[in-house]
Amino acid sequence: MSDAITIEVIRHGLLAAAEEVARNLCRTAYNTVIYEIHDYGIGIHDANGDVVADTPGIAVFTRGNDYGIKKAVAFLGIDAMGEGDVFLLNYPYWSSAHTLDTLMFAPIHASSGELIGFASCRVHVVDLMQKDAGYVLDSTDMYQEGIFFPASRLYKGGVRQDDIWNIIQFNSRLPKHTIGDLNAQISACHAGVARTREIADKYGVDTLREAMDAINVHGERLARLALAELPKGTWQAHDFMDSDGVDKDRLVKLDCKVTITDDEFVVDWSESAYGVKGPINLPPGQTEAVSSLIFKSLTTPDSPVVAGNFAPLRVLTREGSVMHAVPPMPTFTLWTGLLAGEVILKALAQGMPDRLPASSGGDVNSMMGLGINPRTGESWLEATNEAVGFGGSADRDGEDGIMHLSEPGCRNNPVEVLETKSPMIIDSYGYRPDSGGAGEHRGGVGVERVYRYTAPGVGIGLVYKSKTRPWALAGGREGRPNGMVINPGTASERNASGEYNHLESGDVLANRTGGGGGWGDPFRRAPEAVARDVRNGFVSVASARRDYGVAVDPVTFAITADETAALRKGTPA
Repeated sequence: MSDAITIEVIRHGLLAAAEEVARNLCRTAYNTVIYEIHDYGIGIHDANGDVVADTPGIAVFTRGNDYGIKKAVAFLGIDAMGEGDVFLLNYPYWSSAHTLDTLMFAPIHASSGELIGFASCRVHVVDLMQKDAGYVLDSTDMYQEGIFFPASRLYKGGVRQDDIWNIIQFNSRLPKHTIGDLNAQISACHAGVARTREIADKYGVDTLREAMDAINVHGERLARLALAELPKGTWQAHDFMDSDGVDKDRLVKLDCKVTITDDEFVVDWSESAYGVKGPINLPPGQTEAVSSLIFKSLTTPDSPVVAGNFAPLRVLTREGSVMHAVPPMPTFTLWTGLLAGEVILKALAQGMPDRLPASSGGDVNSMMGLGINPRTGESWLEATNEAVGFGGSADRDGEDGIMHLSEPGCRNNPVEVLETKSPMIIDSYGYRPDSGGAGEHRGGVGVERVYRYTAPGVGIGLVYKSKTRPWALAGGREGRPNGMVINPGTASERNASGEYNHLESGDVLANRTGGGGGWGDPFRRAPEAVARDVRNGFVSVASARRDYGVAVDPVTFAITADETAALRKGTPA
């Protein structure tokens, strides 16, 4: 039996291996979505496919990698996992994502030949012949969403399988970028294999296996200790996505019932929308992943992800619903998985209102641009996700302009990168005043980034919570919703949210992200805090008067005491 010190040394060795996987990936990837935004999921797994070490990226990816590896092993058999093999999986119902979120994994064998685990790396590649360049918003079945690889070998016994690579090359609009990113994934997986094998060689296969088991046993113990401290009960909530991309006037209901007992944390999505035509249906692996993200945030937020953390979690779904896609249901626009986490929090807030914040802006607000760059004559494709305001809570204001809770390890694409790699100019970029919901503790404000096209192209508006507002708590006010608009303030202004927009040179696209909901009665907020918000540009003078009952001088930012007292007269103390 391994001693505790050896186990801890091995645990940190595995974490270092996962970090090296990420560094290799970012050094070699072609796509800024990977190396700038960190749109990836990386893991080192034991021989069962359970993660024992990861590197933060897209939070719902790493847990989805477990699901995908296990599906691949069930499909091919464990004996098919040969040394030197590298597998590509993007079949959505197994891989836990859409076709462009390709899961690459490689079995790890000790020098003695024994299978000891897997290295995984998932990224967003730019094109695998889905029906529309960039992103698919209105597919009605899986066959419009690209070419599928059901655990196909890119390398077999260390030998490149040219037939598969040729299929990929001739089924991509951007083969150089797609092939480049897949090669980066392979390099990343090789790093994970090599470093894990070194650990096995140094400490022995049996010791490594014992350490992997101990890591997950400890992860489960931590989760159960935290579960015991949570309030017990059942709470239910729902929220809506703007549409499914096909039925544009239909709000799509995400319904979540959460039950906490002494032994389990049950997340039940069974009452969510059924019969959704468009591509927002979620593969079951990602439904499990987003549920896992919220569970971990409540139980073991300060420790790295390991499979044992999720032993007390049980996720229930209804097959054929928006939260459990089955073939041939379309799954390309995965925003359901990004928005669903806050529905869980909305349910839980009924049972622990002093522990949880109000809703954030509630969306990832991604803008994807593509076209032909006149400077190079080549195709270009760039994207970035924008920050939102977070909700106020019982003890503090919401954070201003940070990445959505579904992507805590991610970044947005810098202005300099976008302007260098595309024919776009960023006219302005900054906080969005008055977007945070008013409250004793204010909701954080969102941001606005304004793009000006200098050549014809496409601007895809991946925004799916713009018709409903971010919810508040304890008497706070709702946040301002998200939105994406083309040519704002002109006669040609039109909505761009959830749309595939063809733009001309000179057209402007404004991406406006939502603010968090407020917590508590706004008239209980300290006038000095309101004046500070006005001075910092988070709250306007008009909003200070209307929403907080505070009169602030627009030049000196001083509080007018008598006028403030009059405004607040008769309001709750």
